[in-house]
Amino acid sequence: MLDQLSLGATSGNFSPFMLFMEADIVVKAVMIGLLLASIWTWTIIVSFGMTIGQISRKSDRFERAFDKAENIDRFFDEHGKSSLPSAKVLAAGVKEWRRSTAKGPVDRDGTRQRLATAMNMTIAEEVDRIADRLNFLATVGAVAPFVGLFGTVWGIMRSFSAIAAEQNSSLAVVAPGIAEALFATAIGLFAAIPAVIAYNRFSHRLNKLEARMGRFADGFHATLSRELEFGN
Repeated sequence: MLDQLSLGATSGNFSPFMLFMEADIVVKAVMIGLLLASIWTWTIIVSFGMTIGQISRKSDRFERAFDKAENIDRFFDEHGKSSLPSAKVLAAGVKEWRRSTAKGPVDRDGTRQRLATAMNMTIAEEVDRIADRLNFLATVGAVAPFVGLFGTVWGIMRSFSAIAAEQNSSLAVVAPGIAEALFATAIGLFAAIPAVIAYNRFSHRLNKLEARMGRFADGFHATLSRELEFGN
């Protein structure tokens, strides 16, 4: 193995492929794990970006249609089974409204509280459902640099072992192991940096979506409160 290391250093072949092939089995395992984490991270980034974009566009159309609707019950019967977060908030409010007003006399204050609770619970459930995969991005962003650092430490330890075995501290002996070690760190950062950026960006967009659902729920709650005041 030392002959291979010396050959790699002498020829100056420090390509990523050669660094991987000449690495110790432990460093190889670290590199493979980080590459798989990076691939999965980018899969989540692309799919979540598309999903949150579709939800925003469809929510725009849904809320505009709701604002134009003259009959809430008819609108709910036509659109209440949609999988959109806003539609689920609407469904929670309508179902609670129907349960609370099915039999008289109607407890106005109690109905208002139950409506708010039902819709707020739905908002929380939808946010948790949409944000489920973001936990992986947070984990990769926090852990990947340390996993890469473990590979770095292991590679440097291996370089020192080579120095001790050869009793030679020349660059030809030390450089390959250090290069492998630093390559492991680079892969860790390659996985972590996009994960951190995406997590922060998507968390911001998710907060905006949660605020949007909250505004929709508040508006719908106000509409039902007026119905309680003037309709009963």
